[in-house]
Amino acid sequence: MIKRKQLAEYLALLELSPVLAITGPRQCGKTTLAHELSRQLKKNTIYLDMESATDRNKLTDPELYFGEHEDKCLIIDEIQFYPDLFPLMRSAIDKKRITSRFIILGSASPQLLQQSSESLAGRVIYKELSPFNLLEIGPDNQNKHWLRGGFPEAYLARNEKNAFVWLQNFINTYIQRDLTRLGYISSINIFMRFVAMLAHGQGDIFNQNNFARSLGVSSPTVKKYLYYLEEAYIVRVLQSYHFNTKKRLVKSPKVYIRDSGILHHISHIVTRDTLSNSVLIGASWEGYVLEQIIQLLDENISPYYYRTHHGSECDLVLERGNQIIAVLEVKYSNSPVVSKGFSISIADLASKRNFMITPSSDDYHVRKDIQVCSLRTFLENYITTL
Repeated sequence: MIKRKQLAEYLALLELSPVLAITGPRQCGKTTLAHELSRQLKKNTIYLDMESATDRNKLTDPELYFGEHEDKCLIIDEIQFYPDLFPLMRSAIDKKRITSRFIILGSASPQLLQQSSESLAGRVIYKELSPFNLLEIGPDNQNKHWLRGGFPEAYLARNEKNAFVWLQNFINTYIQRDLTRLGYISSINIFMRFVAMLAHGQGDIFNQNNFARSLGVSSPTVKKYLYYLEEAYIVRVLQSYHFNTKKRLVKSPKVYIRDSGILHHISHIVTRDTLSNSVLIGASWEGYVLEQIIQLLDENISPYYYRTHHGSECDLVLERGNQIIAVLEVKYSNSPVVSKGFSISIADLASKRNFMITPSSDDYHVRKDIQVCSLRTFLENYITTL
Protein backbone atom coordinates (compact mmCIF):
# COMPACT_ATOMS: atom_id res chain seq x y z
CA MET A 1 0.00 0.00 0.00
CA ILE A 2 1.24 3.49 -0.83
CA LYS A 3 1.49 5.52 2.38
CA ARG A 4 -0.32 8.85 2.21
CA LYS A 5 1.75 11.83 3.30
CA GLN A 6 -1.22 13.34 5.17
CA LEU A 7 -1.53 10.54 7.75
CA ALA A 8 0.55 12.11 10.53
CA GLU A 9 -0.97 15.55 9.95
CA TYR A 10 -4.54 14.23 10.14
CA LEU A 11 -3.81 12.27 13.33
CA ALA A 12 -2.53 15.48 14.93
CA LEU A 13 -5.63 17.41 13.82
CA LEU A 14 -7.91 14.79 15.37
CA GLU A 15 -6.30 15.60 18.72
CA LEU A 16 -7.42 19.22 18.31
CA SER A 17 -10.97 19.08 16.99
CA PRO A 18 -14.22 17.13 17.48
CA VAL A 19 -14.63 16.74 13.70
CA LEU A 20 -12.17 16.19 10.86
CA ALA A 21 -13.79 16.61 7.45
CA ILE A 22 -11.83 15.01 4.62
CA THR A 23 -13.10 16.08 1.22
CA GLY A 24 -11.92 15.17 -2.26
CA PRO A 25 -13.11 13.37 -5.37
CA ARG A 26 -14.64 9.92 -5.17
CA GLN A 27 -12.08 7.08 -5.13
CA CYS A 28 -9.09 9.31 -4.33
CA GLY A 29 -8.26 7.29 -1.20
CA LYS A 30 -10.34 8.98 1.53
CA THR A 31 -11.83 5.74 2.84
CA THR A 32 -8.50 3.91 2.86
CA LEU A 33 -6.89 6.80 4.72
CA ALA A 34 -9.77 6.92 7.22
CA HIS A 35 -9.33 3.21 7.98
CA GLU A 36 -5.61 3.78 8.53
CA LEU A 37 -6.44 6.66 10.87
CA SER A 38 -8.79 4.37 12.79
CA ARG A 39 -6.00 1.86 13.31
CA GLN A 40 -3.75 4.52 14.79
CA LEU A 41 -6.28 6.47 16.88
CA LYS A 42 -6.21 5.90 20.62
CA LYS A 43 -9.93 5.11 20.74
CA ASN A 44 -12.36 2.69 19.16
CA THR A 45 -13.88 3.62 15.81
CA ILE A 46 -17.01 2.73 13.86
CA TYR A 47 -17.19 3.07 10.07
CA LEU A 48 -20.52 3.95 8.44
CA ASP A 49 -20.95 4.09 4.65
CA MET A 50 -23.96 6.19 3.74
CA GLU A 51 -24.25 4.35 0.41
CA SER A 52 -24.90 1.13 2.36
CA ALA A 53 -28.53 0.46 3.28
CA THR A 54 -27.37 -1.51 6.33
CA ASP A 55 -25.32 1.40 7.65
CA ARG A 56 -28.07 3.91 6.88
CA ASN A 57 -30.49 1.82 8.94
CA LYS A 58 -28.17 2.15 11.93
CA LEU A 59 -28.81 5.87 11.77
CA THR A 60 -32.60 5.65 11.74
CA ASP A 61 -32.37 7.55 15.03
CA PRO A 62 -29.05 9.40 14.66
CA GLU A 63 -29.33 11.23 17.96
CA LEU A 64 -29.70 7.95 19.84
CA TYR A 65 -26.86 6.31 17.89
CA PHE A 66 -24.49 9.21 18.47
CA GLY A 67 -25.29 9.14 22.20
CA GLU A 68 -24.72 5.40 22.48
CA HIS A 69 -21.28 5.73 20.86
CA GLU A 70 -20.16 9.06 22.27
CA ASP A 71 -16.79 7.67 23.39
CA LYS A 72 -15.95 6.30 19.94
CA CYS A 73 -14.85 7.99 16.75
CA LEU A 74 -17.55 7.66 14.09
CA ILE A 75 -16.33 7.65 10.48
CA ILE A 76 -19.20 8.66 8.18
CA ASP A 77 -18.49 8.17 4.48
CA GLU A 78 -20.28 9.95 1.57
CA ILE A 79 -21.99 12.25 4.04
CA GLN A 80 -22.92 14.84 1.40
CA PHE A 81 -26.04 12.82 0.58
CA TYR A 82 -27.34 13.20 4.16
CA PRO A 83 -26.89 16.84 5.24
CA ASP A 84 -29.57 16.45 7.93
CA LEU A 85 -26.93 14.69 10.02
CA PHE A 86 -24.91 17.88 10.53
CA PRO A 87 -27.12 19.63 13.12
CA LEU A 88 -27.46 16.35 15.02
CA MET A 89 -23.68 15.98 15.07
CA ARG A 90 -23.42 19.52 16.43
CA SER A 91 -25.88 18.68 19.19
CA ALA A 92 -23.97 15.51 20.11
CA ILE A 93 -20.68 17.42 20.21
CA ASP A 94 -22.10 20.17 22.40
CA LYS A 95 -23.41 17.59 24.88
CA LYS A 96 -19.94 16.06 25.22
CA ARG A 97 -17.17 18.19 23.80
CA ILE A 98 -14.19 15.91 23.20
CA THR A 99 -11.79 15.57 20.31
CA SER A 100 -11.98 12.89 17.60
CA ARG A 101 -15.76 12.47 17.75
CA PHE A 102 -16.28 12.27 14.00
CA ILE A 103 -14.35 11.81 10.77
CA ILE A 104 -16.62 12.77 7.89
CA LEU A 105 -15.80 12.00 4.27
CA GLY A 106 -17.38 13.72 1.27
CA SER A 107 -16.90 13.41 -2.47
CA ALA A 108 -18.70 16.51 -3.67
CA SER A 109 -18.00 19.58 -1.64
CA PRO A 110 -20.65 22.23 -2.48
CA GLN A 111 -23.41 20.77 -0.35
CA LEU A 112 -21.01 19.26 2.18
CA LEU A 113 -19.25 22.51 2.92
CA GLN A 114 -22.38 24.63 2.83
CA GLN A 115 -24.28 22.47 5.27
CA SER A 116 -21.43 21.67 7.64
CA SER A 117 -20.17 25.25 7.73
CA GLU A 118 -23.53 26.36 9.05
CA SER A 119 -23.94 23.54 11.56
CA LEU A 120 -20.41 22.75 12.72
CA ALA A 121 -18.78 26.16 12.85
CA GLY A 122 -15.96 26.10 15.40
CA ARG A 123 -16.15 22.32 15.69
CA VAL A 124 -14.65 21.10 12.42
CA ILE A 125 -11.34 21.20 10.53
CA TYR A 126 -11.49 20.75 6.76
CA LYS A 127 -8.78 19.03 4.74
CA GLU A 128 -8.74 18.21 1.04
CA LEU A 129 -7.29 14.88 -0.06
CA SER A 130 -6.09 14.68 -3.65
CA PRO A 131 -5.24 11.58 -5.67
CA PHE A 132 -1.65 10.31 -5.36
CA ASN A 133 0.98 13.01 -5.67
CA LEU A 134 4.22 12.28 -7.53
CA LEU A 135 6.23 12.32 -4.30
CA GLU A 136 3.94 9.68 -2.78
CA ILE A 137 4.37 7.15 -5.59
CA GLY A 138 8.05 7.94 -6.20
CA PRO A 139 9.42 10.34 -8.82
CA ASP A 140 10.93 7.46 -10.82
CA ASN A 141 7.34 6.62 -11.82
CA GLN A 142 6.65 10.05 -13.33
CA ASN A 143 5.73 8.89 -16.85
CA LYS A 144 3.28 6.27 -15.60
CA HIS A 145 1.77 8.75 -13.14
CA TRP A 146 1.43 11.45 -15.79
CA LEU A 147 -0.28 9.09 -18.25
CA ARG A 148 -2.66 7.35 -15.83
CA GLY A 149 -3.17 10.12 -13.28
CA GLY A 150 -3.15 9.80 -9.51
CA PHE A 151 -6.38 7.96 -8.70
CA PRO A 152 -5.25 4.82 -6.86
CA GLU A 153 -7.28 2.32 -8.90
CA ALA A 154 -6.07 3.79 -12.20
CA TYR A 155 -2.47 4.24 -11.16
CA LEU A 156 -2.18 0.75 -9.62
CA ALA A 157 -4.00 -1.05 -12.45
CA ARG A 158 -2.13 -3.95 -14.07
CA ASN A 159 -1.94 -2.22 -17.45
CA GLU A 160 -3.08 0.87 -19.36
CA LYS A 161 -6.21 -0.86 -20.67
CA ASN A 162 -7.42 -1.66 -17.16
CA ALA A 163 -6.52 1.83 -15.99
CA PHE A 164 -8.63 3.50 -18.65
CA VAL A 165 -11.56 1.10 -18.15
CA TRP A 166 -11.55 2.21 -14.52
CA LEU A 167 -11.39 5.88 -15.53
CA GLN A 168 -14.39 5.41 -17.81
CA ASN A 169 -16.37 3.88 -14.95
CA PHE A 170 -15.25 6.73 -12.70
CA ILE A 171 -16.53 9.32 -15.15
CA ASN A 172 -19.83 7.47 -15.48
CA THR A 173 -20.40 7.16 -11.73
CA TYR A 174 -18.91 10.37 -10.37
CA ILE A 175 -19.23 13.06 -13.01
CA GLN A 176 -22.49 11.80 -14.43
CA ARG A 177 -24.35 9.88 -11.74
CA ASP A 178 -23.32 11.60 -8.51
CA LEU A 179 -23.59 15.17 -9.73
CA THR A 180 -26.94 14.37 -11.31
CA ARG A 181 -28.08 12.74 -8.07
CA LEU A 182 -27.21 15.89 -6.16
CA GLY A 183 -29.35 17.91 -8.57
CA TYR A 184 -26.51 19.78 -10.25
CA ILE A 185 -27.05 18.72 -13.87
CA SER A 186 -30.16 18.87 -16.04
CA SER A 187 -28.67 17.57 -19.31
CA ILE A 188 -25.93 14.93 -19.14
CA ASN A 189 -25.16 15.22 -22.87
CA ILE A 190 -24.57 18.98 -22.74
CA PHE A 191 -22.62 18.69 -19.52
CA MET A 192 -20.29 16.01 -20.91
CA ARG A 193 -19.78 18.10 -24.06
CA PHE A 194 -18.73 20.90 -21.75
CA VAL A 195 -16.23 18.61 -19.99
CA ALA A 196 -14.84 17.48 -23.37
CA MET A 197 -14.44 21.09 -24.48
CA LEU A 198 -12.54 21.91 -21.29
CA ALA A 199 -10.22 18.96 -21.92
CA HIS A 200 -9.61 20.05 -25.50
CA GLY A 201 -8.74 23.55 -24.28
CA GLN A 202 -6.68 22.41 -21.28
CA GLY A 203 -5.11 25.45 -19.63
CA ASP A 204 -6.77 27.98 -21.92
CA ILE A 205 -8.23 31.30 -20.78
CA PHE A 206 -11.86 30.60 -19.94
CA ASN A 207 -14.36 32.50 -22.07
CA GLN A 208 -17.78 31.84 -20.61
CA ASN A 209 -19.72 33.38 -23.49
CA ASN A 210 -17.90 31.31 -26.11
CA PHE A 211 -18.76 28.11 -24.26
CA ALA A 212 -22.39 29.18 -23.95
CA ARG A 213 -22.68 29.81 -27.68
CA SER A 214 -21.01 26.51 -28.57
CA LEU A 215 -23.23 24.52 -26.22
CA GLY A 216 -26.44 26.40 -26.95
CA VAL A 217 -27.04 27.26 -23.30
CA SER A 218 -27.03 30.45 -21.27
CA SER A 219 -23.89 32.01 -19.88
CA PRO A 220 -25.11 31.50 -16.28
CA THR A 221 -25.55 27.78 -17.04
CA VAL A 222 -21.92 27.54 -18.16
CA LYS A 223 -20.83 29.38 -15.01
CA LYS A 224 -22.87 26.93 -12.93
CA TYR A 225 -21.35 23.90 -14.69
CA LEU A 226 -17.84 25.18 -14.12
CA TYR A 227 -18.59 25.80 -10.45
CA TYR A 228 -19.89 22.25 -10.00
CA LEU A 229 -16.79 20.75 -11.62
CA GLU A 230 -14.49 22.89 -9.51
CA GLU A 231 -16.27 22.03 -6.27
CA ALA A 232 -16.27 18.34 -7.25
CA TYR A 233 -12.46 18.52 -7.65
CA ILE A 234 -12.54 17.71 -11.37
CA VAL A 235 -11.18 21.04 -12.60
CA ARG A 236 -8.85 23.63 -11.16
CA VAL A 237 -9.79 27.23 -11.86
CA LEU A 238 -6.56 29.26 -11.72
CA GLN A 239 -7.22 32.95 -11.23
CA SER A 240 -5.22 35.75 -12.80
CA TYR A 241 -2.73 37.63 -10.63
CA HIS A 242 -3.91 41.23 -10.71
CA PHE A 243 -2.54 42.88 -7.57
CA ASN A 244 -0.02 45.69 -7.23
CA THR A 245 0.39 46.30 -10.93
CA LYS A 246 -0.83 48.93 -13.39
CA LYS A 247 -0.45 46.69 -16.45
CA ARG A 248 -3.43 45.83 -18.65
CA LEU A 249 -4.07 42.30 -17.52
CA VAL A 250 -6.03 39.34 -18.77
CA LYS A 251 -8.34 38.74 -15.82
CA SER A 252 -10.39 35.71 -16.88
CA PRO A 253 -9.27 32.46 -15.22
CA LYS A 254 -7.47 29.51 -16.76
CA VAL A 255 -9.14 26.11 -16.39
CA TYR A 256 -7.37 22.75 -16.09
CA ILE A 257 -8.68 19.20 -15.77
CA ARG A 258 -6.94 18.38 -12.50
CA ASP A 259 -6.15 14.69 -12.96
CA SER A 260 -4.04 13.91 -16.00
CA GLY A 261 -5.58 10.44 -16.32
CA ILE A 262 -9.07 11.90 -16.62
CA LEU A 263 -7.79 14.45 -19.14
CA HIS A 264 -6.16 11.70 -21.21
CA HIS A 265 -9.18 9.43 -21.11
CA ILE A 266 -11.56 12.19 -22.24
CA SER A 267 -9.06 13.05 -25.00
CA HIS A 268 -8.67 9.39 -26.11
CA ILE A 269 -5.00 9.30 -25.09
CA VAL A 270 -4.55 5.76 -23.80
CA THR A 271 -0.84 4.97 -24.28
CA ARG A 272 2.47 6.75 -23.88
CA ASP A 273 2.84 6.75 -27.69
CA THR A 274 -0.49 8.46 -28.27
CA LEU A 275 0.42 11.03 -25.61
CA SER A 276 3.79 11.69 -27.27
CA ASN A 277 2.09 12.30 -30.62
CA SER A 278 -0.85 14.32 -29.28
CA VAL A 279 -1.28 18.03 -29.87
CA LEU A 280 -2.26 18.19 -26.20
CA ILE A 281 1.10 17.03 -24.88
CA GLY A 282 2.34 20.49 -23.89
CA ALA A 283 -0.92 21.49 -22.24
CA SER A 284 -1.17 18.10 -20.54
CA TRP A 285 2.36 18.45 -19.11
CA GLU A 286 1.62 21.99 -17.93
CA GLY A 287 -1.55 20.94 -16.12
CA TYR A 288 0.16 17.90 -14.60
CA VAL A 289 3.07 19.97 -13.25
CA LEU A 290 0.84 22.70 -11.84
CA GLU A 291 -1.36 20.15 -10.08
CA GLN A 292 1.59 18.33 -8.49
CA ILE A 293 2.99 21.63 -7.21
CA ILE A 294 -0.27 23.18 -5.99
CA GLN A 295 -1.18 20.02 -4.05
CA LEU A 296 1.99 20.43 -1.97
CA LEU A 297 1.84 24.17 -1.27
CA ASP A 298 1.46 25.44 2.27
CA GLU A 299 -2.06 26.67 2.93
CA ASN A 300 -0.84 30.26 3.24
CA ILE A 301 0.53 30.27 -0.33
CA SER A 302 -1.90 31.26 -3.11
CA PRO A 303 -1.39 30.22 -6.76
CA TYR A 304 -2.18 32.42 -9.78
CA TYR A 305 -1.15 32.81 -13.39
CA TYR A 306 -0.04 36.09 -14.96
CA ARG A 307 -0.72 37.49 -18.45
CA THR A 308 -0.91 40.98 -19.87
CA HIS A 309 -2.55 42.17 -23.06
CA HIS A 310 0.94 42.99 -24.36
CA GLY A 311 2.17 39.40 -24.29
CA SER A 312 4.05 38.92 -21.05
CA GLU A 313 2.98 35.78 -19.23
CA CYS A 314 3.99 33.05 -16.82
CA ASP A 315 2.27 29.83 -15.82
CA LEU A 316 2.34 30.13 -12.05
CA VAL A 317 2.72 32.99 -9.57
CA LEU A 318 3.02 31.99 -5.92
CA GLU A 319 2.04 34.60 -3.36
CA ARG A 320 2.16 34.71 0.41
CA GLY A 321 0.82 37.63 2.40
CA ASN A 322 0.63 39.95 -0.64
CA GLN A 323 4.27 39.16 -1.45
CA ILE A 324 5.32 37.23 -4.55
CA ILE A 325 7.62 34.41 -3.45
CA ALA A 326 8.19 32.63 -6.78
CA VAL A 327 7.31 32.74 -10.47
CA LEU A 328 7.30 29.55 -12.55
CA GLU A 329 7.18 28.61 -16.20
CA VAL A 330 6.45 25.02 -17.27
CA LYS A 331 8.29 23.67 -20.32
CA TYR A 332 7.99 20.31 -22.04
CA SER A 333 11.65 20.49 -23.03
CA ASN A 334 14.81 19.61 -21.14
CA SER A 335 16.65 22.47 -22.87
CA PRO A 336 14.23 25.35 -22.33
CA VAL A 337 14.72 28.81 -23.75
CA VAL A 338 13.69 31.86 -21.74
CA SER A 339 10.84 33.49 -23.64
CA LYS A 340 10.45 37.24 -23.91
CA GLY A 341 7.06 36.98 -22.21
CA PHE A 342 8.50 35.16 -19.19
CA SER A 343 11.37 37.61 -18.93
CA ILE A 344 9.00 40.59 -18.97
CA SER A 345 6.78 38.91 -16.38
CA ILE A 346 9.72 38.58 -13.99
CA ALA A 347 10.44 42.28 -14.44
CA ASP A 348 6.76 43.24 -14.05
CA LEU A 349 6.38 41.25 -10.86
CA ALA A 350 9.84 42.02 -9.45
CA SER A 351 10.20 38.35 -8.56
CA LYS A 352 13.44 37.23 -6.91
CA ARG A 353 12.94 33.46 -7.29
CA ASN A 354 12.09 32.20 -10.76
CA PHE A 355 11.95 28.64 -12.09
CA MET A 356 11.56 26.83 -15.38
CA ILE A 357 10.16 23.35 -14.68
CA THR A 358 11.06 20.55 -17.12
CA PRO A 359 10.44 16.78 -17.31
CA SER A 360 13.96 15.63 -16.43
CA SER A 361 16.62 18.30 -17.02
CA ASP A 362 19.65 18.98 -14.88
CA ASP A 363 19.44 21.64 -12.17
CA TYR A 364 21.16 24.86 -13.32
CA HIS A 365 20.81 28.62 -13.78
CA VAL A 366 19.90 29.55 -17.35
CA ARG A 367 20.15 33.15 -16.18
CA LYS A 368 21.27 34.60 -12.87
CA ASP A 369 17.66 35.03 -11.75
CA ILE A 370 16.15 31.92 -13.39
CA GLN A 371 16.65 28.35 -12.17
CA VAL A 372 16.00 25.43 -14.55
CA CYS A 373 15.12 22.14 -12.87
CA SER A 374 13.05 19.01 -13.30
CA LEU A 375 9.67 18.60 -11.66
CA ARG A 376 11.21 16.01 -9.35
CA THR A 377 13.96 18.39 -8.23
CA PHE A 378 11.49 21.20 -7.61
CA LEU A 379 9.19 19.01 -5.50
CA GLU A 380 12.03 17.41 -3.55
CA ASN A 381 14.38 20.36 -3.06
CA TYR A 382 12.72 23.71 -3.68
CA ILE A 383 9.03 23.70 -2.78
CA THR A 384 9.76 23.47 0.95
CA THR A 385 12.06 26.50 0.75
CA LEU A 386 9.39 28.86 -0.57
